[in-house]
Amino acid sequence: MTMNRPLIVTMGDPAGVGPEIIGRAWSVLGSAPGPLAPVVPFVVVGDAEVLKAQGQPVEAVLSPADAAGVFGRAVPVLHHPAPAPVTAGQPEPANAVAVADWIERGVDLVLSGEGCGLVTAPIAKAPMYASGFRFPGHTEFIAELTADIPFSGTRGPVMMLTAKDLRACLVTIHVPIDQLPELVTGERVTRVARVVHESMKRDFGIAAPRLAMAALNPHAGEGGAIGLQEVTVLRPAAEALRAEGLNITDPLPADTLFHEEARARYDAVVCLYHDQALIPVKTLDFWGGVNATLGLPIVRTSPDHGTGFDIAGKGVARADSFIAAVRLASEMASARVNR
Repeated sequence: MTMNRPLIVTMGDPAGVGPEIIGRAWSVLGSAPGPLAPVVPFVVVGDAEVLKAQGQPVEAVLSPADAAGVFGRAVPVLHHPAPAPVTAGQPEPANAVAVADWIERGVDLVLSGEGCGLVTAPIAKAPMYASGFRFPGHTEFIAELTADIPFSGTRGPVMMLTAKDLRACLVTIHVPIDQLPELVTGERVTRVARVVHESMKRDFGIAAPRLAMAALNPHAGEGGAIGLQEVTVLRPAAEALRAEGLNITDPLPADTLFHEEARARYDAVVCLYHDQALIPVKTLDFWGGVNATLGLPIVRTSPDHGTGFDIAGKGVARADSFIAAVRLASEMASARVNR
């Protein structure tokens, strides 16, 4: 389905690889017919002059509605200039407030119905924190900006990493391994599973989602011989979820959960910690993985990498992940419309 609202792309830290991968993505998607084209065009919220420096044609627009008419010949940009000079590879805390403003503007445009979804280029935490930014990252900020918006379903945010046919969804994210036993609770596991189940229906058009649950301990604990979490937390959570009507497995050993034959048996997997999800995703497609936020009133995706200050401005940044994020956001937005 072709939609009449564009995706909203936020530039991220202008000194990182964000402007470069946006330009490269447009060069692939903007003029490519057929299957290479996204379902919908995108419009960038950020500094048009920084984008022009990437060597792609750029055209300032007044509203997202203008994006469709521009996208085939130039990158459409809602120009919000950075207050301080931008030097590739050198993050400037004076620009951090603008970076946050671009995100907030992007969210507002999607909430207002002017955009169909949000794709965020990477931000750097250190300069953001130096400017007074009080959120752990993008995901938590966007969750706060959408917190008062009515939402029919279990509210996230839940982080999903996806590559090829794998959708790996996280119960915990950036926490030390030694904290996992106290953080992997039945309440957290069941909430994440509900968000994932509902998102598979709402955002992916899967009428009867099949979920797998990863175990925390080796060999799924071997009946308590190698840890008790499977017995005391995870299996009871799975039983409670099945009683609610969810199709989800008991906790399964993670070392046999991600090969091709196993992946064919589920639509998404509930993972308990960062590396349990990220290692298989990055092994399947190191350059093309996507980070999507589930359980929000808006569609949001981002590339699965950081700002790349060490390579910014050198012309070597790959746009695979950003292109995949644009495509996934297009698909998710279309699925919501077609429900």
